[in-house]
Amino acid sequence: MKNYFANSFVSLESYCKNQNFKGWDPYDGLNSKIFQALPLKKSALCRLIMIQGFKRSPINFRKLFMVPKEYNCKGLGLFLQGYCNLYKANTYSELDIQKVEVEEKIRFLADLLLEKVSSGYSGACWGYNFDWQARRLFLFPKNTPTVVATSFVVQALLEAYQVTGNRKYKETALSSAEFILNDLNRSRKREGFLFSYSPLKGNDTVYNASLLGSKTLALCYQYSKQKRFVEAARESVLACINAQQEDGSWVYGELPVQNWIDSFHTGYNLDALITYQKCTGDRSFEGNIKRGFQFYIQNFFEDDGTPKYYHNKTYPIDIHCPGQLLVTLSRLGKMKEYQELADKVLDWTIENMQDKKGYFYYQLKKGVSSKISYMRWSNAFMFYAMSFYILDRN
Repeated sequence: MKNYFANSFVSLESYCKNQNFKGWDPYDGLNSKIFQALPLKKSALCRLIMIQGFKRSPINFRKLFMVPKEYNCKGLGLFLQGYCNLYKANTYSELDIQKVEVEEKIRFLADLLLEKVSSGYSGACWGYNFDWQARRLFLFPKNTPTVVATSFVVQALLEAYQVTGNRKYKETALSSAEFILNDLNRSRKREGFLFSYSPLKGNDTVYNASLLGSKTLALCYQYSKQKRFVEAARESVLACINAQQEDGSWVYGELPVQNWIDSFHTGYNLDALITYQKCTGDRSFEGNIKRGFQFYIQNFFEDDGTPKYYHNKTYPIDIHCPGQLLVTLSRLGKMKEYQELADKVLDWTIENMQDKKGYFYYQLKKGVSSKISYMRWSNAFMFYAMSFYILDRN
């Protein structure tokens, strides 16, 4: 393992541990204690302005507005998956990390996720630690479960079960299938349906969210062999496959305002599809995965390793763009084939998006960029992504 990479990862892990895995988020503006004390909090427009203002500002006003650093369940799931990957990679001496410490972190994070299950649903599920106001003026209250957060947590808990043998982790993860089957809305299509982003109305037309529902059901099927899980998963896959364009790409969603093609959500789709295939043995969509991967690998990365946000535009360069490459290559078993690209992108990312303190930046723009440390979006995701690079190099 290259020294510069090991140093980068150790610096990131040390930073996150020192923060106890808590932090700010691009979308946590409504957690401001000052804003919550004002009557403006009842205005949808003011809520939207507050969120977008904090998200877009290169200056961090969170201390001034009393926004606390908190745990985020998706972030915890990313950290948990990362530590499970480290456990399997067995490269402790190179990273100056003790095996016993990795095991402790796995149990700590998994137990914390069990404590933070959203209550009142058919099965285990997880949401975000902040109210979120959609651009269409739809409010998702704090801790509203989402299929995205739930999917990342479920896979991590199942990995934690493999490491520790703690059946509670597996039982909790498998119960999430009932949340997906019973609590998420379904939008019927010519073939199959799309799972909604959350149990609330709104965000019912996002392909990666629906595929993450399929992925979670497939993982649950792998452990339980319940046919209803794989049957519903396949229906969602069918709807999303039919939305794939001839060149192998997917737009983000079905609404006119969702008609873009971006890097990391394409990676999410491929991750979900390959997981579905591996867990169920259904190879019907292998050609779609190949076409999707070719579009992904040919359109989102420059020759010098610069990651692009869109297929036809580079900026803003989001930290998810380089991070998801490492995950996608690992999940599809293509890390060795594309090792040179992975190294170039990782080199570029460490050089341009990692702070001297160890954390990674949120986005780089042509003008002034945000260099605020966001625990879920930036640091947890890069910890997770780099752990796949470590796993595949050993």
